[in-house]
Amino acid sequence: MGRHVVGVATDLPPGTNKILLLEGRSVGVFNVNGTYSALKNSCPHQGAPLCVGKVTGMTLPSNPGQYLYGREGEILRCPWHGWEFDITNGKSIFDPHKCLVKTYEVAVEADADAEETPSVETYTVKVEGAKLVVYI
Repeated sequence: MGRHVVGVATDLPPGTNKILLLEGRSVGVFNVNGTYSALKNSCPHQGAPLCVGKVTGMTLPSNPGQYLYGREGEILRCPWHGWEFDITNGKSIFDPHKCLVKTYEVAVEADADAEETPSVETYTVKVEGAKLVVYI
């Protein structure tokens, strides 16, 4: 897969995502607590548009009678049948070793154009008749 600039990092704040078409593939890009992840927008179960599903958390291992909830914003639920996947690595919650969603590398790169260029103080110069005039 080639390199694709898909936007400015600040345009995708934590807890948001966007779906893009890259090289003919539908890809969801997510900001999970300041870390960016990208997943193929297709559930391995029946090909549902996975990345339009609900982003949520999950119950965590706990003692009997306790219900601990965590990982808010890290779990993506398929909109068709409710299968759940870890956005950060594409692994399914129910069978992380066999059922996965394709993931893609995401990087935040410095914008060379945005680097501060040194400036020089300038003044307006105007020719008035034969005189050279500088306005400060």
